[in-house]
Amino acid sequence: MKVVAYERSVQGTGASRRLRNAGKTPGIIYGGNEAPKAIELDHNALFHALRKEAFHSSILDIEVAGNSIKALLRDFQMHPFKPLVLHIDFQRVDANQKIHVKVPLHFVNAEVAPAVKLGGAIVSHIATEIEVSCLPSDLPEFIQVDLSKIEVGHSVHVKDIPLPKGLSLVPHLEHENPVVANARVPAVKAETTAAAPAADAAKEEKK
Repeated sequence: MKVVAYERSVQGTGASRRLRNAGKTPGIIYGGNEAPKAIELDHNALFHALRKEAFHSSILDIEVAGNSIKALLRDFQMHPFKPLVLHIDFQRVDANQKIHVKVPLHFVNAEVAPAVKLGGAIVSHIATEIEVSCLPSDLPEFIQVDLSKIEVGHSVHVKDIPLPKGLSLVPHLEHENPVVANARVPAVKAETTAAAPAADAAKEEKK
């Protein structure tokens, strides 16, 4: 995904305020063996780019002064109540070094799962992304999670997801194998279903 940016020679709070007033957003590209590069971007183009999933999870080609820099979006700050991007950070990537990045999960086939078709369950998405390690060239825009076989009361864990070639999970000590989706029958429906046999039995006794 291509991003157009411009070199920023003046820094500081006052300079950043003037940039924003002129419809620009200050930013920085850091990492690698080079010094951090201060940049500015068109605010409106950046605001719309931030609404795209790929902008958050893809290797970006940032064009600055005729040069293309491979980088990942690492952070951005929004105004507390205005639709205004205050600052944005990018990190350079090296084609030969693995990166840690969060990749979105796309859930498919829940509507044909036994839990939904036969059990009347609702499939909940507990996590919307997972963190992986890979070379930049292996980074996918998203990872697909097939829910077609999930049954009532069952869950899909991170380690149940087949990962594309070149990807490995980044372990987290607090959650070694967290749940990403589960299938549960709504409480009200479960109570209604359980009460039905009792009601039928009561009717039979009255007869």
